Amino acid sequence: MSYSEYWEQIYSQSEKMNSLITSYWREFSGLTTWQFWVVLALMVLPLILVYLAVDRSRIFEIFFFGYTVHILWTYADSFFERYSYFVHTYFLFPMFPYALNMTASALPVGFLLIYQYCTNHRKSFLLYTILGAAVFAFGFATLEEWAGIVHFNKGMNQFYLFLIDVAIAFAAYFLTMFVKRMSENIKGK
Repeated sequence: MSYSEYWEQIYSQSEKMNSLITSYWREFSGLTTWQFWVVLALMVLPLILVYLAVDRSRIFEIFFFGYTVHILWTYADSFFERYSYFVHTYFLFPMFPYALNMTASALPVGFLLIYQYCTNHRKSFLLYTILGAAVFAFGFATLEEWAGIVHFNKGMNQFYLFLIDVAIAFAAYFLTMFVKRMSENIKGK
């Protein structure tokens, strides 16, 4: 197959897939389903919580940490969705990433609040991150699986999700510390 034939096939299959997902969403994940409202709540409620609870004196640092968690989880989830390791079967709208409620709201806000608490109160970020990751992976993901909102495939399970949560939170932490130190060095000059 030539270069252009590959891309013609890719575009054609992509259009078919988009149509299929949109039809599925209308029938099983749309506004008339309880799952839609659960997914919407998991998107909106954490954002309300962070609006009320964020330490406004450190808002850029804290939001940088949360944004980093969001970006890293979005990339990870894109891989897991594409290769069917971890699939969110109910989602807000078919044109958005399926796990948008988790990768853009619930997980970043959860870890952002852990980061804020630990740095404000000199608590162990390592310990609290492990506890938070356990709650997300073994608690929320298990409930979501039980409710049919997510599916684990190809050997993926809550333990791997836990490890990924920890790795992403630590990566976000170290990147935030790096940027914070760079900023302090520039201000010190």
